Amino acid sequence: MKSLRLIFALAFLCSITSCSHKDVMLEWGDTDIHYEQGVPPVGLTGQAFRYKVWRGEKAFAQAVLWTPSDLSDLRVWPSNLYSGFKAIGSRHTKAGFVHYVMADVLGEGYRQCGARKPGQFDSLLVADRVGGNRLKELKAGNCQPIWVTIDVPRNAKPGIYKGRLNVRCREIGRRSIPFEIEVVDKVLPEAKDWKFHLDLWQNPYSVARYHDVELWSEEHFEIMRPLMTKLAQAGQKVITTTILERPWNGQTQDAYGSMVRKIRQADGRMKYDYTIFDKWVEFMMEVGIDDYISCYSMIPWRLSFDYIDEATGETCWIEAIPQSNEYKLYWGEFLGDFAMHLREKGWFEKTMIAMDERPADAMQAAFEVIFNADPDFKVSLAGNWHPEIERNLHDYCVGFRHDFPSDIRQQRSAEGKVSTWYTCCAERFPNTFVVSPLDEAVWIPWRTLAAGFDGYLRWAFNHWTIDPVADARFRKWPAGDCYCIYPNAESSLRFDRMVEGIQDYEKALILMEEWKKNGEEGKLAVLDQALKTFTFENIEAEGAGPAVHKAKAALQQ
Repeated sequence: MKSLRLIFALAFLCSITSCSHKDVMLEWGDTDIHYEQGVPPVGLTGQAFRYKVWRGEKAFAQAVLWTPSDLSDLRVWPSNLYSGFKAIGSRHTKAGFVHYVMADVLGEGYRQCGARKPGQFDSLLVADRVGGNRLKELKAGNCQPIWVTIDVPRNAKPGIYKGRLNVRCREIGRRSIPFEIEVVDKVLPEAKDWKFHLDLWQNPYSVARYHDVELWSEEHFEIMRPLMTKLAQAGQKVITTTILERPWNGQTQDAYGSMVRKIRQADGRMKYDYTIFDKWVEFMMEVGIDDYISCYSMIPWRLSFDYIDEATGETCWIEAIPQSNEYKLYWGEFLGDFAMHLREKGWFEKTMIAMDERPADAMQAAFEVIFNADPDFKVSLAGNWHPEIERNLHDYCVGFRHDFPSDIRQQRSAEGKVSTWYTCCAERFPNTFVVSPLDEAVWIPWRTLAAGFDGYLRWAFNHWTIDPVADARFRKWPAGDCYCIYPNAESSLRFDRMVEGIQDYEKALILMEEWKKNGEEGKLAVLDQALKTFTFENIEAEGAGPAVHKAKAALQQ
């Protein structure tokens, strides 16, 4: 009886509290918007949304919770989705509270690239990090975004599925809002089979530092597993490896070391230890990233090359320019041995000797060494357009707005070569900074399709700052330039929106092939007109939204 009376008492108290918090608002928002923390959200419709999705697609939605009084012990979860007797279970749906991260204000006078002092530029809190489904408290007057992911099973039956997003807290009990998805009779391939060439550079050294674990230990790899699995699920094609100490001279919080130990023996001969390189590559292949291995860098930002003196165990350095005999000897000997090792592992055909933002004359000197060591080596470069070296590059990535003639891209495609583009700190837009409009992350894959590229490169998947979950600002680059994923494999709004854009890219390729086969010229013309709007002039004048919405509408024909 006592327990029964307690239940009724708690229910009565909850009903009283709920009445006193009647102005708490939970409604669906817009995935294009970073909702401000201390500002009541505007423009919410209060209506259930309906997404039209393919089987095998991830759909993203954003809800907004706002309260005029303090709330505590919050939990959010999506229900199962039902279409008659058909169901998509709750294990395919996920909701997380979006957390606010400190970022720079890209205002007038903001210097995007280069060193800056703490407090030099204005800062603000921006909704970006997608956390777990529990929240300790929500202060009065604050806005709390909620990010919902629906991973549509590949075997889901077509139909309209309905469910609810639920929020519970101590003060108001449970609130819920409805949502729907319309599953159409189309199937998106698995991410490993996507055509989009995604190349986001990984930094295992950052993971070891942040989690305070021994580099390359079993614990280190297990912490990295969910992080790199999430990258694989985005369609990543490339494993980032380093064959030199500090190839970028420590431009991030955690400098890269060399994954290959180069050891000078007492007799002057060199030997090479590939233990770490092999462990890292094998691990990344296990998580599902196995198309290419990029090895950085024969032309580092500081022309200094490491080796270990076997007698002392100390790291020594050789200073040499790419045209010098010292350079040719150092790299020629290594590359010959490296080629043999790669062939023994069965990795030679997918390995790239990779450089980044290096001049054409240095690249030509490196080509001489590379192809003398093994004429079948593949080489990649991310940098400016240099027509005189294009033929020697299997993977050529140019900066946004750099020329890359369409006829040459088409010829490269016919030869099985890869042509991509990139953005970095230099581009105010389009970009994936913490403060970047979220539709820009979707715009990037669409622009890839419109411009005839194979994919997109960004230098930073997880170059974490000192406290990445709270403060994305860095001493050199805009907040978010260094990473788009958080520790413990917590996603960001901008990363998920890029995945959305990549899915659009894949869907467009499938539909274009289908429409061509069926002679549906009208549909092709509508999509072609939409693709023509993905220009720098348009995004500068009106933002990314109009082009993205027009292109998405073309897919719904």
